[in-house]
Amino acid sequence: MDFLGTMRRTHHNNNLNLANVGETVTLMGWVLRRRDHGGVIFIDLRDREGLTQVVFNPEVNPEVHAKAHRLRSEWVIAVQGRVEPRPGDMANPKLATGEIEVLVDSLNILNTSETPPFPLDEETEVSDNLRLQYRYLDLRKPDMTANLMIRHQAVQSIRDYLNEKGFIDVETPMLTKSTPEGARDYLVPSRVNAGRFFALPQSPQLFKQLLMIAGMDRYYQIVKCFRDEDLRADRQPEFTQIDMELSFVDEEQVIDVVEGMIAALFKKTRDLDVGQSFKRIAYDEAMARFGTDRPDTRFGLELVDLTDIAAACDFKVFRGAAESGGTVRAINAKGCATFTRKELDDLTDFAVQFGARGLAWVKVKEDGSWQSPIAKFFSDAERQRIAETLEAAPGDLLFFGADKPSIVFQVLGELRCELARRLEMLDKNDFNFIWVTDFPLVEYDEKEKRFQALHHPFTAPRESDVDKLDEDPGSVYSRAYDLVLNGTEIGGGSIRIHDPKIQLKVLKALSITEEEAEEKFGFLLKALQYGAPPHGGIAFGLDRLLMLITGSDSIRHVIAFPKTQKATCPLTDAPSRVERKQLTELHIRPDWKE
Repeated sequence: MDFLGTMRRTHHNNNLNLANVGETVTLMGWVLRRRDHGGVIFIDLRDREGLTQVVFNPEVNPEVHAKAHRLRSEWVIAVQGRVEPRPGDMANPKLATGEIEVLVDSLNILNTSETPPFPLDEETEVSDNLRLQYRYLDLRKPDMTANLMIRHQAVQSIRDYLNEKGFIDVETPMLTKSTPEGARDYLVPSRVNAGRFFALPQSPQLFKQLLMIAGMDRYYQIVKCFRDEDLRADRQPEFTQIDMELSFVDEEQVIDVVEGMIAALFKKTRDLDVGQSFKRIAYDEAMARFGTDRPDTRFGLELVDLTDIAAACDFKVFRGAAESGGTVRAINAKGCATFTRKELDDLTDFAVQFGARGLAWVKVKEDGSWQSPIAKFFSDAERQRIAETLEAAPGDLLFFGADKPSIVFQVLGELRCELARRLEMLDKNDFNFIWVTDFPLVEYDEKEKRFQALHHPFTAPRESDVDKLDEDPGSVYSRAYDLVLNGTEIGGGSIRIHDPKIQLKVLKALSITEEEAEEKFGFLLKALQYGAPPHGGIAFGLDRLLMLITGSDSIRHVIAFPKTQKATCPLTDAPSRVERKQLTELHIRPDWKE
């Protein structure tokens, strides 16, 4: 292998064009492809920025040409040569450097490479585990490199915007106190305090409120957070959060700052103007129309309420749901009456996964009549009313859900998205933002037999609802707001409680006693007594946001070194066993067995 010697890189591999013709340049990088065309060897040389075609011609330098015969995929080389225009019929308009090539007269082989476990010069199906095991190779692929470049641009854009708006970047602790009302904590045993544990932060929520009490006025942080929970495509045990908090503000001021940040971010990363006045929808309306508080508004297929009609029909499933305080809703899949019985059975199985006991459907025939197992239970007048309510026409396919509202919303909310996927109604380049506001403050947990915070226990209730906290907490609305993009919640926040008396009322509504509150949140409750200003904020999942910006299917594609769905790292083999001595130092019994 050669050394660099006096060679110094003059350009990256996407920098050269016809303006550089005649210049002598030095390029460095990895061999992506090697082609031997009748004695002349062509190499596609790759680095982080892109590709340049370099040419080894025996007539230019026979010794260098002979050396080039040894080159293989992913070898690391440095070349020096003259920039020449490609012959007209050889130009590649898809490549930034496609109009030129470099005629090489000097070659240094800086390192060799084993044959990669998967090809890096083409798109092939490779298992996620294998990609993650060799992540350093996977990241060489242009799409992955591009994703990390976009991530860098996004972070810089966010920092620039928030700095200009008067925010200061403040770091908060990674080793902190375990608090309830969230996901499961990652715990860190203390060596010097036997039997005690730190928790890795699920968010800097309490600390950013303390910073407002400390008078920092506007804080932000792009910070790692940790949650020990089951994983999926858009969830990781460690994730990055864009965290911010502002003093002396209301909801409108927070939303205004956020919309400006999102506009700047999309302009920087996608060169798109997404505007700065996003649509808004109240929580109750979002649930009624879309079955979810994170609605995808790129398509229709909205839920329609048929409860009043169902209450009078002879179909026991519908009438029973209506009479027991449940709901009956439907979706009109326009023009989908051509769905086969197998497709309908598949959709029924899909609905059952989300709690449905079945899936009633109706095909509207050309004469307006119904083709359905449930058609016989409805009179002509009832069928007519349902058709009018759903704006049904010949060729349409109607789907129904009847049960408790929570189940119907869950089932039909998921079904409308599944239909949109099957009907290819989802455009990754169509970015639909919508604010969801006016959330309930709490929701009742049937298993725990108590109220849980819908967001977190520090969310402020509506001022007009404070008096209801003692007697009817379920009717209280909060000052929370979520930003949703294409059916994914990308950010959530609220105006916080700054009055310690109201904070205690909320904790009491959550069945947290004063003693428990003091033990778990005592430091915050004490701080609130020292002149806490009105404040509010929001946190964004940077990884989820970048997944949508890049059109990726998983946040793993926008994180340099992510974990698998089992929270493991195939690259480093983490988590791993540790020595017995380390466990005893941490006061942990080392006799645990799988």
